[in-house]
Amino acid sequence: MIALSRLNEFSDAEFVACLKDIFEHSPWVAERVAALRPFKSVRSLQVAMVHAVEEASQREQIDLICAHPDLAGKAARAGGLTDSSTSEQAGAGLDSLSDDEYSEFHTLNDRYKAKFGFPYILAVKGHDKHSILKSFSTRLENDVEREQIEALKQIGKIARFRLEALLTHEE
Repeated sequence: MIALSRLNEFSDAEFVACLKDIFEHSPWVAERVAALRPFKSVRSLQVAMVHAVEEASQREQIDLICAHPDLAGKAARAGGLTDSSTSEQAGAGLDSLSDDEYSEFHTLNDRYKAKFGFPYILAVKGHDKHSILKSFSTRLENDVEREQIEALKQIGKIARFRLEALLTHEE
């Protein structure tokens, strides 16, 4: 873990390097908040980062959503996820699905992407495969605009969990 006070003192390049994957494969989020330091709390950093995403262009937001992997998808089975995504999916039990369960997730991922044009995103902390599948089914009923808003909301939650795992207020 890194002390927030230390992160506040990093150069811009070090700050971005440290936070580059808080928002999946999107270092631009950290770049946009670097000049806002010092942050008084992990929460204030997370709020600033979410605000940077909210202020981003529609294209940047879609690119951010599309940077996320499918839940229990082919990349997960092949070991091609970021360390954070691997840990998060394992915490929800998605690393130990049966072949039939992987097939069900694959089918839902495909249906979701066909309807919305981007991957299904859920902050899986506190979820298991059953609650994730239920959420999948519920959210497939949304329209594209509502689902984009929900995907960005879930990305903000993921960022919060990642920041809380990375940073501490201790010196």
